[in-house]
Amino acid sequence: MFKVIIVEDEKPILELMKVLIGRNGHFEIVGTFSNGVEALKGLQELEPDIAFLDVEMPKMNGLELAQRLNERLEHTRIVFTTAYKDYAVDAFKVYAFDYLLKPVTPAAIERLTNRLIKLAGPAAAEEKKERRTLVRCLGGFDVRSSDGMVVRWPTRKTEELFAYLLCHLKQDISKWQLADMLWPEMPEDRGSHNLHNTIYRLKKLLKEQEIGMDIVKTNEGYLLDPLQEGLDLMEFQDAVRDGLQDLALADRACSLYRGPLLERKDYIWKSQLEESYAKHYTVLMRSLIKQEMAVEAWTKAEQRLDVYLSLYPLNEEMHQLLMDIYVSSGRQELAFKHYTSFESLYRQELGIELPKAMRDRASTYV
Repeated sequence: MFKVIIVEDEKPILELMKVLIGRNGHFEIVGTFSNGVEALKGLQELEPDIAFLDVEMPKMNGLELAQRLNERLEHTRIVFTTAYKDYAVDAFKVYAFDYLLKPVTPAAIERLTNRLIKLAGPAAAEEKKERRTLVRCLGGFDVRSSDGMVVRWPTRKTEELFAYLLCHLKQDISKWQLADMLWPEMPEDRGSHNLHNTIYRLKKLLKEQEIGMDIVKTNEGYLLDPLQEGLDLMEFQDAVRDGLQDLALADRACSLYRGPLLERKDYIWKSQLEESYAKHYTVLMRSLIKQEMAVEAWTKAEQRLDVYLSLYPLNEEMHQLLMDIYVSSGRQELAFKHYTSFESLYRQELGIELPKAMRDRASTYV
């Protein structure tokens, strides 16, 4: 897996880049920055394999940043992103690995990935082969076949049934419970008939697409048996179990959490599960951030908070932690600036003022 940083001064484009790169199983985003000056401060600590740099930025443009990056980290490959072709010659003067024109597309990221894998040798190629079958539930619902293509579901109920079984992996689920969940207003016999047909479609699809799972018939119902490793929900659950005692496991769990469970799916049954996963993620992130604050690893703590707040932008505690980091690291003016921005967002989204304790605390930043 390649460690990645993204440096982009336009927030909408930065968010898009995070989505495009984050969905690629070969990349792990370890840092995002809105300008080159801040990026330079975190380079030594993060040691990225790939740096996606916007060319046109205030304070320090991407070409200047690339030159300084080359001086500090020889192994980091530079990938420029820009809306203009005119910079291509200058980009390769600073030993750029690649040059992507905006708007950056999934196809461009895939092409870049293939180049990196070829250069990395047989081990990375084998990793790619193993990762071609993908099932991801955190931060959306992404199911890819053995050839890397997005699975097309025969019916919406087939997709929902698979999602439900994934969220209850290896659990024996009664056929009546499944039928009632999918067709709550139907008579039992009709619901049971529909379930039988949907199970058949799903088993057929899993086999044809080589998804690496099987639906097992039990005495009272069905269970989903994973025949492969690498399912994000299963890995997340395993890492969460001992994450508070093991920082490496906590870090792994947080890297797997790319957003809410089955994001953008309106399944009624998922709400409690979604809340539970989000709580586990918050607890582990808080633990890691406070550990890093304790040893004054400000850049790492900031990056974690940036990732968290991109998912949950109204979390008061995490915003307060970020302001505490600014104050503790001698950047009080940034704490006040961040408070002002958050106060405006909070009022705009919720129509209320921030809690008094937070407002009182912010008065000390001036």
